[in-house]
Amino acid sequence: MMNKVVIVMLMLIASVVCTRALPVRHKYSNPASGEFPILGWYSIRGLENQTPERYREMRQCGFNLSFPLIDSLSEVKAALEASRGTGIKIIAASAELAENPESVIAQIGSHPQLAGYFFKDEPNCSHYPELARFVDKVRSVDDTKLLYLNLFPTYAPEQLTGTSDYDEYVERYINELGTGFLSYDHYSITADSLGNIAMTGDYYKNLEIISKHARKAGIPFWAFALSTAHYSFPAATREHLRLQMFSNLAYGAQGVQYFTYWQFPGLGDSKDVPVTNAGERGSVWWLVRDLNREIQSLAPVFLEAEVVDVSHTGDSIPDGTKKLEKLPDAIKSLTSKGGAGLLVSHLRNGEYEYMMVVNRDIHNNQEVEVRAGQNVEFVVAGDEPLPVSAVSTKLWLAPGDYLLYRWR
Repeated sequence: MMNKVVIVMLMLIASVVCTRALPVRHKYSNPASGEFPILGWYSIRGLENQTPERYREMRQCGFNLSFPLIDSLSEVKAALEASRGTGIKIIAASAELAENPESVIAQIGSHPQLAGYFFKDEPNCSHYPELARFVDKVRSVDDTKLLYLNLFPTYAPEQLTGTSDYDEYVERYINELGTGFLSYDHYSITADSLGNIAMTGDYYKNLEIISKHARKAGIPFWAFALSTAHYSFPAATREHLRLQMFSNLAYGAQGVQYFTYWQFPGLGDSKDVPVTNAGERGSVWWLVRDLNREIQSLAPVFLEAEVVDVSHTGDSIPDGTKKLEKLPDAIKSLTSKGGAGLLVSHLRNGEYEYMMVVNRDIHNNQEVEVRAGQNVEFVVAGDEPLPVSAVSTKLWLAPGDYLLYRWR
């Protein structure tokens, strides 16, 4: 009997020693100083390009956050200085941060251009304990900045994520690392060898899972659009970019990101990018600029918005989503024709409620008919809202385009 008691006690002690207590979660704060966060991945490439002129150009393209393609502390310092007064802040990545966070943060932690610290892209969940220790070290010195890691998408195989259960992958990340926000990538638009364009079947399922876990944990999430052509991913078009970004926003994303701003080494030499290998503006630069300006003009709608409900219409809805069953009380009816269906989001922000309707059909325009109550307004990006009575009940939407209504 005594041996059994001793064994049980040893097991209890071992479980206490081996189990890491869940961290007190970092308190997220918007790193974009009151604007809607818009981040460019691999944004300014190389030490020689860390100049005020390059950061002003990036700001002209509508960005306010930069993850530059540099990896040493000296380059990070150059980026911080070059971005002064440009409206761009820096997410810092350097090998020295992992080796000696106390020393690095002592040198850059108080810099006004520093938005946050980069830890890891697309981690395997077997690395979570090690990454948690890294995050804890940084937080012990500076717990005021963004703690940036970015997760795999649903289509990543088990050998990359470390688990066959994507919900587990996300939930463990939230609970074990305590960074206070989620970021993930999912590049949803592909082209086959004949140039036929398609969307991945699990794109909206991924949004559903991320949005669900973010709401459950009470933390924000950020999501991506693909802006750089490479591999099986085609050149970004206006429709492709808008479909990704406005789907992200409809699901409640509190930050949007582009992969990439500057062409990434090894991904070819396409001109269908925001900035080419040669440092020139590519064809996508102006598409991204116009879209970013539109998103920023809608910051009063989306920044700190609460998702009430997200659903889909159509004969067949995307995997992992739910079919629209009930409209908000202020909306009398919603129908569409000519395409696969709509993404319908009900949001709440301050004194207003919103309904956002996105054409999720990547190939076809859709005619959308919305009938709403007299107290409803039609939201126009960059302009004053209109009484719903001043707008036709029937409007055509190109792929990725949206309608937005608000009411008190």
